[in-house]
Amino acid sequence: MTQPATVPSRPSFARSLPLVVVMGVSGAGKTTVGRLIADRLGAPFADADAFHPASNKALLAAGIPLGDTERAPWLAAIADWMTAHAAGGGVVTCSALKRRYRDALARTARRALFVHLDGPAEVIADRLAHRTGHFMPACMLGSQLADLEPLAPDEHGVRVPVDHPARQVADLALARLSCPHGTGAACPR
Repeated sequence: MTQPATVPSRPSFARSLPLVVVMGVSGAGKTTVGRLIADRLGAPFADADAFHPASNKALLAAGIPLGDTERAPWLAAIADWMTAHAAGGGVVTCSALKRRYRDALARTARRALFVHLDGPAEVIADRLAHRTGHFMPACMLGSQLADLEPLAPDEHGVRVPVDHPARQVADLALARLSCPHGTGAACPR
């Protein structure tokens, strides 16, 4: 188990606030951790679920995985949000399961940093089984895990295990992102 990180009340970044994309499969804790990171940074927050068109939500609620065609307008809306917040920074959640999705988002803002919330399938499945009020059913976890392409060494981001309470996960993410290597790309994953 990873030891919880301690970070200053507001981590400092070399120039200005980055755009942070909190990524991972459904149930990893993106919304909760993303809000905590945004609060700590004093940055705007957006949940990618709000960018899904109703047709996507209906497909997911029916247990039908989205294809690239269905994801395209959703990713474009997230990219638009990132472009609008590029100068001042912000935090957005997005599953960003595939490298090509992350590359498309990263092209919108050169300072985009990814936080991959990662955990054992059993832990995430248990979270999904106890979650209420969300349009995506727990049965979709298998397809998301099959699509997941972990961050590659050349991507700007960090992997953070989700085996701690959300505040500790957010602290660890911030500690790894603000390490002395600048972008966090060379920080421990």
